[in-house]
Amino acid sequence: MYGAVEAGGTKFVCAVGTGPDNLLERVQFPTRTPEETMARVIAFFKPHLSRLEAIGVGTFGPVDVHPTSPTYGTITSTPKPGWQYFNIREALERALHVPVYVETDVNAAALGEHQWGAGQGLHTFVYITVGTGIGGGALVEGHLLHGLMHPEMGHMRVPHYQDQDPFPGICPFHGDCLEGLASGPAMAERWHADPATLPPEHPAWDLEAHYLAWAVVNLVTILAPQRVILGGGVMHQEHLFPRIRDKASRILADYVAPLASEDAWETYIVPPALGDNAGILGALALALRENAG
Repeated sequence: MYGAVEAGGTKFVCAVGTGPDNLLERVQFPTRTPEETMARVIAFFKPHLSRLEAIGVGTFGPVDVHPTSPTYGTITSTPKPGWQYFNIREALERALHVPVYVETDVNAAALGEHQWGAGQGLHTFVYITVGTGIGGGALVEGHLLHGLMHPEMGHMRVPHYQDQDPFPGICPFHGDCLEGLASGPAMAERWHADPATLPPEHPAWDLEAHYLAWAVVNLVTILAPQRVILGGGVMHQEHLFPRIRDKASRILADYVAPLASEDAWETYIVPPALGDNAGILGALALALRENAG
């Protein structure tokens, strides 16, 4: 049996099981202070300790994901109050005495989609979540992408057409990066409404598709992924997908031969097959993969 933690800035999800068809128990609760939140996580896992092999954690970041680093599992320069430089791995291992493996939430989700979802059979693809923030994870030649650190795709720059959209962006670090312009909170502040309440014909969605299409095009030209998976709360608006495909196709202008047809885009930019379970199942896939060596 394996444990999984989806550590989000808004909520934590914990589960035990072995896969999407065998999640024995699952809970969800709001993200509070590290002390309060971790106490609830530990309490959830304690009854399962006798059969728990390992725990996978997919967390908001930035986070140290290098297993050989002395600060592996430490959330670093997050803007979330109280969580700066908190070591989530150390807290769990000290309390539960089982191996704990840590990844970004989006890298973990990519791993879950590779194991059970829309990334099956692919060796190089990207998973982007568009919600409270924007993040991206990538599997490249079968390996999660790490370098200096993990990818921070939500903070890429995209063309900001100031005359059409004078909104300055909300990112506390970069202002009008992708997350600052296209995250759920950015949409809410720009339009003074919950994005979920905006009708499909609202101009918000064409603008959102513009920014997300540019993000996809940037990733196509840098990583040449076999597929781009777009998840998160904002992408529950299914009418966004054809808009993003159309805009990305126009931006690339048939330059990338495998994407030079409308049919190709239909299967290239897709929602996660695991839906809102991509994060928690990704954390479970992380535990399975790392524990197997």
